[in-house]
Amino acid sequence: MKATIWHNPACGTSRKTLAVLENLSRVDVTVVEYLKTPPTAEKLGQLYRDAGITPQQGLRLRGTDAATRGLPEANDATVLAAMVADPILIERPLVETEKGVRLCRPQDVVLEIL
Repeated sequence: MKATIWHNPACGTSRKTLAVLENLSRVDVTVVEYLKTPPTAEKLGQLYRDAGITPQQGLRLRGTDAATRGLPEANDATVLAAMVADPILIERPLVETEKGVRLCRPQDVVLEIL
């Protein structure tokens, strides 16, 4: 099985999720450090749709200025554009497999799509 993780190595939950993926021999993991290589607005929109959440639900509030910028109440296109321009606004980690996409907070959520 192939899995792609949008990863921030500075995040404990992201590191723990990556460890879960790496410890399963049946999983071929692709790691995307999204702060260095942000996804496009189209890809983010697809990930959130596949995860069954809105872009606003995928917005990182802690440690960002998202609330001050009014992003939790903004429309999808505005939120996605802000995330692409400033990827620290993307809550992590997102994991995609052929079984679906999950925002893996807590890290054990990843098991739902393996």
